[in-house]
Amino acid sequence: MAMTIDADLCTACGDCEPVCPTNAISTRKGLYFINAEACTECEGEFDLPQCLNVCTADCITPLD
Repeated sequence: MAMTIDADLCTACGDCEPVCPTNAISTRKGLYFINAEACTECEGEFDLPQCLNVCTADCITPLD
């Protein structure tokens, strides 16, 4: 499973990018996105995805 960012809710604060242990979060044309192939939901490193811990816009959710 992987996480995803809802671009309509994201404020582009950038807080999520540096906490991602797999470097799955990056920007494209000023919008943040998560590479689903690289995202591990921090499994094996943290109890919860670190992006969820820092996102104040609540725009990050599990990918369906």
